Amino acid sequence: MTEARPLAISLNPEDNVLVALTDLAPGDAIGNGVVIREALVPAGHKVATTRIRAEAPVRKYGQTIGFASTTIEPGDHVHTHNLVMGDFFRDHAIGLDIRPTRMVPNDARASFRGIIRNNGNVGTRNYIGVLSTVTCSASVARFIAGSFSREGLSGFSNVDGVLSLTHGTGCSMIPQGEGFSFLQRAVGGYARNPNFAGIFLVGLGCEVNQISSLIENMDLEEGPMFQTLNIQEAGGTREAVRRGIAAVQGMVSAANRAERVPVTAEHIILGLECGGSDAFSGITANPALGVAVDHLISNGGTAILSETPEIYGAEHLLTRRAVSKEVGRKMVERVQWWEDYTSRSGGEINNNPTPGNIAGGLTTILEKSLGASAKGGTTNLMEVYNYAEQVTAKGLVFMDTPGYDPASVTGMVAGGANMLCFTTGRGSVSGFKPVPTIKLASNTVMYRSLMDDMDVNCGLIVDGKATVDEMGEEIFRLILETASGQRTRSELLGFGDNEFVPWQIGPVM
Repeated sequence: MTEARPLAISLNPEDNVLVALTDLAPGDAIGNGVVIREALVPAGHKVATTRIRAEAPVRKYGQTIGFASTTIEPGDHVHTHNLVMGDFFRDHAIGLDIRPTRMVPNDARASFRGIIRNNGNVGTRNYIGVLSTVTCSASVARFIAGSFSREGLSGFSNVDGVLSLTHGTGCSMIPQGEGFSFLQRAVGGYARNPNFAGIFLVGLGCEVNQISSLIENMDLEEGPMFQTLNIQEAGGTREAVRRGIAAVQGMVSAANRAERVPVTAEHIILGLECGGSDAFSGITANPALGVAVDHLISNGGTAILSETPEIYGAEHLLTRRAVSKEVGRKMVERVQWWEDYTSRSGGEINNNPTPGNIAGGLTTILEKSLGASAKGGTTNLMEVYNYAEQVTAKGLVFMDTPGYDPASVTGMVAGGANMLCFTTGRGSVSGFKPVPTIKLASNTVMYRSLMDDMDVNCGLIVDGKATVDEMGEEIFRLILETASGQRTRSELLGFGDNEFVPWQIGPVM
């Protein structure tokens, strides 16, 4: 006989709250003598298991997620009305928890069918990209790419498409500023991403983000598969589009000769993202993805954890796994930079869940961060990168990005990610060309509602139909199949042309 599904679960013996697995009504008994008291507790939300006095810590995942703003009784709903942020000591203990990573022998490593580029990097897709240096050249970039419809590429079956990636900046910015560096690293990083067979870069001619500056600063080299054009020098829009179409046509013919060959999983650089999170994200999708990440790293691959504002309060779990003092200090410095940055902007980093997050049961950024950091698995933290820097280390690395999903993913793709896994509890719908995006749903209700957008239902974990390890193994297999060419839901829907969003920071003049 199948054991009845519990109404609520504890995530750690040290916790003083349970997580509701279904909507709970007053009078419902949820175990250990705890009875729901006065208010409806929605699925995913927290219930107190003991009396928590005012100003005492509330614990979930075995960690502090905030402090009681009033005395909370057993059976009370614990949320924004009685749980607040507060300062508390977090022991960064750099390197305290590092341990050897179990590596699969070279001859036994998992493999996929990838596209080997001339520089040895491996792509999982085969696109031609038309990139703009500035907003003013965005329309011309779109006109060029728009000339290559799916029907028009029917004779080029090995080419995934021609896409324009444009943005809303590139001029009226400080050439020596952080925002300018972020933009150049983003555009330059996309130009180098192995999922592109060729790049056509379109400038206006008078912008701050000059093509010549970009090429020099990002160490790019013009050639048959990387060509550039300034609209003003070409003689205007029509001539620029004509030249662009001719150049891209030659790239399409060359790209079509690419073939997929077996390569090991060490050639996968996996970006990790979560958006539209709920309380189940940290229980199902994120830890299951963490298991998949551990498998990938054991097979020689790389995973990029990101979104610094959404690991805030959990950064000590990463610094304790840092392989060196330098790596640990970089992690702490990134968090401190964000504290200063948000303060200068008139905000604060320490409490930023969105309305959707809150409705889904997440109360504080600490609670959200503890669940989000589970995406990174359990291996050592090998390196910390600034936004859109090229990732060269193997294993688990961290990239400093904002929590805004498109800007965060843009940084990771610029850093070299050729695959992406995106967890969501509320149901984020998006994709990020040229990188295939696997969408992981945290709960079954949302998965069934958005089946056309979701690739994996991690809600099976709380449904009692799969374990975290089993789901992680399934995700790892899907990563390999997708890297070999299997289409994701977001690709089938056509997402990805509008999600190139370099992080805009600094004054606009």
